[in-house]
Amino acid sequence: MKLITSLCLIIFLALNIQSQNQPWQGKFEPIDNMIDAPNSYRSASGAPGKAYWQQRADYKINVSLNETNNTISGEETITYYNNSPDDLSYLWIQLDQNVNKKGSEDFGSLNSMADGMNTKQMQSLTRVIDFPAGYSIKYIKDVNGVAIKSLVNNTMMKVLLNEPLKAGTSMSFSIGWSYPITDRNMFMLSREGYEYFPEDDNTVYLIALWFPRMAVYNDTEGWQNQQFNRLGEFALEFGNYEVNITVPEDHIVASTGELQNPSDVLTKTQIQRMDLARTSFNKPVLIVTQDEAIANEKTKSNQLKTWKFKATNVRDFAFASSRKFIWDAQAVKLADHTTMAMSFYPKEGLPVWQEESTQAVVNALQVYSEATFDYPYPAAISVNTSNIGMEFPMISFNGGRPKNGKISDRAKAGMIGTIVHEVGHNWFPMIISSDERKWMWMDEGLNTFIHQRTIAERYPDFNSTTPKTIVPFMSGDKSIMRPIMTTSDNELLSQFGNNFYMKPTVGLQMLRNSIVGKELFDQAFKEYCNRWKYKHPNPADLFRTLEDATATDLDWFFRGWFFTTDHVDMELSNVKWFKVYEESLNIEDQNKTVKMKIEGENSGGKAKDFSSGPEVITMNSTPDQAYGGFLSRLDESEIRKKIQGKNIYEVTIKNIGGLVMPVTIEWLFKDGSTEIDILPAEIWRLNEYEIKRTFVKDKEVSQVNLDPNFEFADVDMNNNNFPKKEEATDFEKFKNKD
Repeated sequence: MKLITSLCLIIFLALNIQSQNQPWQGKFEPIDNMIDAPNSYRSASGAPGKAYWQQRADYKINVSLNETNNTISGEETITYYNNSPDDLSYLWIQLDQNVNKKGSEDFGSLNSMADGMNTKQMQSLTRVIDFPAGYSIKYIKDVNGVAIKSLVNNTMMKVLLNEPLKAGTSMSFSIGWSYPITDRNMFMLSREGYEYFPEDDNTVYLIALWFPRMAVYNDTEGWQNQQFNRLGEFALEFGNYEVNITVPEDHIVASTGELQNPSDVLTKTQIQRMDLARTSFNKPVLIVTQDEAIANEKTKSNQLKTWKFKATNVRDFAFASSRKFIWDAQAVKLADHTTMAMSFYPKEGLPVWQEESTQAVVNALQVYSEATFDYPYPAAISVNTSNIGMEFPMISFNGGRPKNGKISDRAKAGMIGTIVHEVGHNWFPMIISSDERKWMWMDEGLNTFIHQRTIAERYPDFNSTTPKTIVPFMSGDKSIMRPIMTTSDNELLSQFGNNFYMKPTVGLQMLRNSIVGKELFDQAFKEYCNRWKYKHPNPADLFRTLEDATATDLDWFFRGWFFTTDHVDMELSNVKWFKVYEESLNIEDQNKTVKMKIEGENSGGKAKDFSSGPEVITMNSTPDQAYGGFLSRLDESEIRKKIQGKNIYEVTIKNIGGLVMPVTIEWLFKDGSTEIDILPAEIWRLNEYEIKRTFVKDKEVSQVNLDPNFEFADVDMNNNNFPKKEEATDFEKFKNKD
């Protein structure tokens, strides 16, 4: 009865300590009430359920690019498959180009005046130079040519069906449209548009977000019809595309999909070079050379030609067009097929783009395929642009350009990192199709995680993200900080990169390197990727899969890292040193040791180092009543024998920052040797704010350190040592260098 009472008292005290700061829920409680409940569509294991469904949209598009007035016009037929259990009386179509209208919700994203604003900032704020933008919808009609009514709300269009689309059926309808292509120089977050080159009077067109696209209708949200405000990107359905792109005859087109009519748009020489590239696994082959591109720039054809592309099972489509393009390509051998890595760039990208772009594509394809699943599409393309990086299926627009042919090492590393990152988006979210508009961290964070692995493995001389990287952010102003589980449009731009890119990346690195272990984590991460490729996962599906495939309770980690703004700050509050001596120990030595201990304690409360020597402990025999009903007895003489002369260290660690994490303790011994002890995060279960642990060591300790390898983004390493180090650690120098 006494034992039961004692246990109840311990549990009561632990819960009482927790309730002082968390009145209703501790850090180790399940996150079931914070994520979507499992059901027949999404199972409790994190896998798609037996009843899982998703919609599909196939597109046939004819589009024309008018270089004279920088407009684009098209006609498209959408075949929409209602695989849901619901009858739909209307559909939602995304009209992303409307975000460029002056009256859109996004207008004035730079929203405050400041001293010394430059003219570009002033234009972004006020748009004193106005320009046409947004869609003109010419018609919407069904297969019989009957008009379908629609209502436009900013970047969303509601299509009011003449009769409901029944569950399990499909329908086709057509839309005619056009819009002015915008100058990318007009916007601070331009993802598409044109870039004009005054020196040779030519233009590079990056055509994306360009055709009316079906919004997602799913089991957790119904219609995902949040407005497009630039930061929150896209939620899109998979489908097959047939796209005919009409451009000036001397343009070269880079596109999603596979070219269907090479003999109509390429020269015989270019076709021969492409055939050669398909067997070139060691270096790129030039399809269009620098000299040919420069010659192309000097004249402008009045004739047109049509490039025909097909793409299977993709969620979007984009292309780039210009007479300025140099084009190279290289084959990449994967497990069961060969794909093509390609780059398109103007002469302004030389020489670094010819040297590095396609190789970066190759590196990304190889590392990502190893970490997830083999890249399934026929090509992966990198197109040079003036700034930013933006991804679409099979094609990405990537910033980074030399000045007068020269580029710094830092800028070169940034360019390569951008290419790797944007090519990596083919996996997240172009195939593992999470909702970017709602959960941007699910594509940016997961992609950055493998992107940084690619950089670490293929470009070891470059800086890559580690837990150190996130420390300045984690230790920042909590009043403006939001959890990772925040939609992108609600995040301050100054916090955006850290919260949606770096913090999820570091969290996954911690799981892989320090909490779960590489082999088990890598298997679980692959499981998630393969479960959800060509599907629409939510955060709960990721969290559940990682736990299901590792047999590890990670709710404490997901709760703290993803749902709060707490940070890691562990304090090595105290280390006590004890020894147990035999009764025959010389009484003079015992008194000397006790005297040293007392002097050390009197000098300032608790010992600041180990100079006072160990505290002497006397072990008494265990009374019979302590054994309760057990008739057997421990071999107390053997216990005494094992412990005599050993060094016993009691370590007190405080959780200052709020986030619970595993504890790594480094012991430095007087003889110069070292040893590591690792305590799992579960040690904080009974007391989330302070723990004590006892260790037995053969040798005497001179120094104790927490988190010696900076695995857990501890924001203050100055309180991680005993005795306390006076000089800042290398980590603190890193943290404070800026």
